[in-house]
Amino acid sequence: MSLFDEYVRSTRRQFFTGGANLMGAAAMASLLGGARSAFADDAAFKPGSHFPARAKQVIYLHMVGGPSQMDLFDHKPQMQAMYDKDLPESIRNGQRLTTMTSGQARFPIAPSKFKFTRAGQCGMTITELMPNLAKVADDICWIKSMHTEAINHEPAICCMQTGSQVTGRPCLGSWASYGLGSMNQNLPSFVVLVAVPSNREQEQAISGRLWSSGFLPGEHAGVSFRSNGDPILYINNPPGVSDTVRRATLDGIHQLNDLAYAQTNDPETRTRTSQFEMAFRMQASVPDLLDLNKEPDSTFKLYGEDAKKPGSFANTVLMSRRLLERGVRFVQVYHNNWDHHGNLGGRMPSQCKDVDQACAGLIQDLKMRGMFEDTLILWGGEFGRTIYSQGGLSKENYGRDHHPRCFTMWMAGGGAKGGAIYGETDDFSYNIIKDPVHIRDFHATVLKLLGFDHTRFTVKWQGLDAKLTGVEPAKVIPQLLA
Repeated sequence: MSLFDEYVRSTRRQFFTGGANLMGAAAMASLLGGARSAFADDAAFKPGSHFPARAKQVIYLHMVGGPSQMDLFDHKPQMQAMYDKDLPESIRNGQRLTTMTSGQARFPIAPSKFKFTRAGQCGMTITELMPNLAKVADDICWIKSMHTEAINHEPAICCMQTGSQVTGRPCLGSWASYGLGSMNQNLPSFVVLVAVPSNREQEQAISGRLWSSGFLPGEHAGVSFRSNGDPILYINNPPGVSDTVRRATLDGIHQLNDLAYAQTNDPETRTRTSQFEMAFRMQASVPDLLDLNKEPDSTFKLYGEDAKKPGSFANTVLMSRRLLERGVRFVQVYHNNWDHHGNLGGRMPSQCKDVDQACAGLIQDLKMRGMFEDTLILWGGEFGRTIYSQGGLSKENYGRDHHPRCFTMWMAGGGAKGGAIYGETDDFSYNIIKDPVHIRDFHATVLKLLGFDHTRFTVKWQGLDAKLTGVEPAKVIPQLLA
């Protein structure tokens, strides 16, 4: 090893370990999303859409845990007469169960305790717990026949986010960032916000691999903003370090990176340099983003007073709109505690209260600002829940296990067909009987709205033309498009 090689390696090691506070390395590393240089062998697809995009930006609201479709949107009034009766074997038909209920002696039917209403001209059935969402039902495209193979949270969330149950692939936000590019050089193109639910009884763990760029360049990984304190750790200069010193430090690091790139030709070296520069610029752009004092009172009437509370779902949704206004392409929001194995009757009201007004307010806000037609909103979890009860059952309370065979999602704006209701399940909300939509089909449809043909939106990786929709059949659902 040459003296130069040893010097570069030593300098890099010091920078990414001991010099974290001095140079803000932790912030820079977080912007890289943990990416490594072993990404795509060669970019077969150059950024830019295949055809005109209906949606230019995306807000993806993921409900972590798997919301219960029959307690929210998939009304099954026939089940009231079957309270505490066993789920017919002809309905289950030997389908896979989780180990949490496979040992139960019975699978008693648990009808929803909540009332439903038919909303809008489309007539979508919506729980009484979401009165605000019901008012904008005709702006929403409802999908009642989503399905997946994954039955446990980690592979199911991973599949919903990346198209694969196996970790390590790029997520939807990274694909969007890679294909569409950045609209603002002072903020990341892909931002992640993790909301804090009002009730924290049964939260699921989530991690940075869900917003990883996988084999795509590291600059397309999601950048997670914190809800308390500095939005990104070490983004600000530490005490005693002026902007001038920081600027000089970065210039020196860039020179070292240029020398390293000349020797290794590793594209991630270029990514690191560009992300360091963005972090420097974010010192000026982020404070303005977070300042809600400029928002009029009418904004908080739309989103609710919780929008003033940092970390609340309403706050993250409002922040999502502000990010889009500043040119961020893709905002991923996570809201936890939808894993209702027990106490669904006690927890569902607070879950719905968290999201109802904020979701409806977002739709109305985007319409008033002229952003609705160009912004695609996605809402849903990783799977659904069972009609039978897990554990104890009463008419006022029950739990539900995971159910991948059918669940409900919705999307709005950005070319989605408002007022459309697609798909149908059986009387037990257990099996799909009309128009199934696999996660791959959902991803293909979203990419279509973003201007991409999912079969051609590929990257060479390990000898494969890798794509979000994978190697199994996937199709665009035209009935979901306006």
